[in-house]
Amino acid sequence: MNSKSSENIKLYFKGMAMGVADAFPGISGGTMALILGIYKELISSISVINFSLFKTLKNEGFNEFWGKLNGTFLLILFSGIISSLVVFMNIASYLIDNFPVLIWSFFLGLVSASIYIILKPTDLFNFNKTQNILINWLLLLSSLYISYLLTSLPEINNLNENLIFIFFAGLIASCAMILPGVSGSYILVILGLYKTISKALINLELDKIVIFGFGVILGLTSFSKLVKWGFDKFPNKILIAMTGLILGSIHKLWPWKSNEINILPTNYSEYNYLIESIVLFIIGFLLIFLLEKTNKNQNIEKD
Repeated sequence: MNSKSSENIKLYFKGMAMGVADAFPGISGGTMALILGIYKELISSISVINFSLFKTLKNEGFNEFWGKLNGTFLLILFSGIISSLVVFMNIASYLIDNFPVLIWSFFLGLVSASIYIILKPTDLFNFNKTQNILINWLLLLSSLYISYLLTSLPEINNLNENLIFIFFAGLIASCAMILPGVSGSYILVILGLYKTISKALINLELDKIVIFGFGVILGLTSFSKLVKWGFDKFPNKILIAMTGLILGSIHKLWPWKSNEINILPTNYSEYNYLIESIVLFIIGFLLIFLLEKTNKNQNIEKD
């Protein structure tokens, strides 16, 4: 197998990992993309989609169009995401219903480690520049608070079969999908659409899938431009803001809950799986550092 085929297979599985993350309410596909080292390329690739790109297709041919789009990257990645969503939406619902403590313990480990990985290249803890440190911490706390508010909203009911509502839900959820810390699936839960969209994907209800898909595409192409602009102008501050978004949403991953309220393991009404949860947390935590090391080695090999 040549190196290009190997890279494409790895990219497909990275897409699958993003799909798994998006299938679980509380986990962000954007966070997974950051962890896997493909976030900036993903945002840059999506952000070039506009009407002028289609003029390129008309005037300069398919090859030029495909190259500007970074089409191979997007095709392979989104093939992984979509196939993973179709497979794991059903599995995710089953696991959340039957093994919530174990599932959230593993994901809590993943996300906790990712906070360190994302913050590492920033100057959040550089106390030499007083003004800069104040701005950075204000940015972190502001984004944390916004994320906490978003992930604490009550669920909306009685609108889940309306196709116009489904379109706007796709628009909103897609913005969350590419923002680390804000789960697109959790936005669907808040909007009362998680089960509706899961069922539509499993049963291939094309009217809902197509309308939702249009909303997602419009949201991704529009919002990615803003995120790319932010990364180009203020990369350090964007990473800090994204860390705040992740920190603000992490309360949703706490494994032990009673009526959606976080409680101590000792107060859990059923068997609390404490030892198993600690083991899964550690596995999830260490897995992130393993992924980071693998990505570093791959980048060194490319150079």
